[in-house]
Amino acid sequence: MDDLDVLILSNGPGEVNTWVRPVVAELVQRWPGVRISVILAPDVNSSGREAEMARLLPGVDRVQAASHYIRFLLTGRTAEVWDWRPRGIVLFLGGDQGFSAFIARRLCYPIVAYAEWQVRWPRFFARFGLREDQVRKRSPKETFPGQFQVVGDLMADGMQPTPEGMAQARAQLGITSAETLVALLPGSKPLKLSLGIPLFIGVAEQIQKLRPDVRFYIPVAPGLKGEDLAYYGQPQNRDIALMGGVPCRLERDGSDEWLVTPQGARVQLSYARPAYNLLAASDLALTTVGANTAELGMLGVPMIVVIPTNRLDVMRAWDGLPGLLSNLPGVGSGIATWINKRLSSKLGLLAWPNIRAGRMVVPELREVITASQLAVITEEWLDQPERRQHLHTELQSVMGKRGAAAAFVRLAESVIA
Repeated sequence: MDDLDVLILSNGPGEVNTWVRPVVAELVQRWPGVRISVILAPDVNSSGREAEMARLLPGVDRVQAASHYIRFLLTGRTAEVWDWRPRGIVLFLGGDQGFSAFIARRLCYPIVAYAEWQVRWPRFFARFGLREDQVRKRSPKETFPGQFQVVGDLMADGMQPTPEGMAQARAQLGITSAETLVALLPGSKPLKLSLGIPLFIGVAEQIQKLRPDVRFYIPVAPGLKGEDLAYYGQPQNRDIALMGGVPCRLERDGSDEWLVTPQGARVQLSYARPAYNLLAASDLALTTVGANTAELGMLGVPMIVVIPTNRLDVMRAWDGLPGLLSNLPGVGSGIATWINKRLSSKLGLLAWPNIRAGRMVVPELREVITASQLAVITEEWLDQPERRQHLHTELQSVMGKRGAAAAFVRLAESVIA
């Protein structure tokens, strides 16, 4: 493998952390000496630190940030003018399948894609590693027998919490066994944070008035700081009133940080990396839609998925041309609103556990919602530990088992052979 180039194409923080990381670890183990490059594509859920995350992965030799993707797509030249070996393979682990096939063809490398939900452009790909056999039903037919092979769920390989780690994570936040721990995941992008911070902080304030034994925390997304979250809790954020939320300020005590409301509700901030032990130790999670719903599902964390329709320009996570247009400066907001108005009734299930089960496993609140309304729903779940335990068990049965990374790399080996 010393003369082989492996180019990994990916995009958002969830894909880098839960798909790229286990595949790279498997490549390093099975293909010693191979040169691994990572090129990132723009993503609506990007934190801006995906390139840094990829560079920290043992075995990755070269990384190009998403800001250079369009130029590379158009010209074939990387920002640092990388050289390419005669022998190579492209691994698609997130982004746009069509663009990735074009990149592979330009490099004259075969391409193997991980298909979590659907196969596209099959005639341009050497193999597809499917998350599950149901992916075949949502995809075009194979162009040759054996092109589609089930490898399993890569995300399951990326998360391995332990009982000891979970106990330690709670202890680091000062959470006792008698207290109930609720995770708040408002997202990482400005549009989501503008709605999510006042909404979730408002929920925390209302519940803590009546239940001081309930502790709230935010697992801060990579690339964000406490100041970034507190910015969206400032009174000038017009979405506070829109969400029926409350403002908040940042408080510090040594290395500990909280978002604190005017009435004294406190939401602790956690920078644990990775956050899987702490998330797995949580009794309930309030979350926006995205890859985080898959992560929580893998960990078996009961969750309430909130998709506020108070503003229709927030959802911009579309593949291909619609995604690029929705994120254009200036006009992107209007384009996103136009798309979402027309597609809102056709989107189907959005939380990953629901998508994978083909039914409503975790609640999706896709509606105009306020902090008071969400607080009532949250309290209902807090009052029903048996209901949460049932959901925990169901999530574990719905989500995948480990071993997908090894199967995916073996699929790539068969192409090279």
